[in-house]
Amino acid sequence: MLKELENNFSELERKISLLAKNYQLLSEQYKELQKEHETLKQKYDEERRKSQVLAEEQKEIKLYSAISGNPEHNRLMKNHINRLIKEVDFCIAELQNSGL
Repeated sequence: MLKELENNFSELERKISLLAKNYQLLSEQYKELQKEHETLKQKYDEERRKSQVLAEEQKEIKLYSAISGNPEHNRLMKNHINRLIKEVDFCIAELQNSGL
């Protein structure tokens, strides 16, 4: 009986040691993955900002093209002018409502 308990205890010690090693490996992998995630997140944010800048530049190029008389962008120019007119009308209405 005592021998059997010693064997069981030895087996438990071996399993605990194995679990501790596995835990250590997984902890290290987790830390590496966290670092990689942070790096990828930063790259993603940077690329997203670049994409937004490029989209704004593309809008501006289309607008300049429409202003310069490019017939392909006439509709864009009309929409932009209409949007500006609506903003001006809104500002005038706000000024009138505020009593100025």
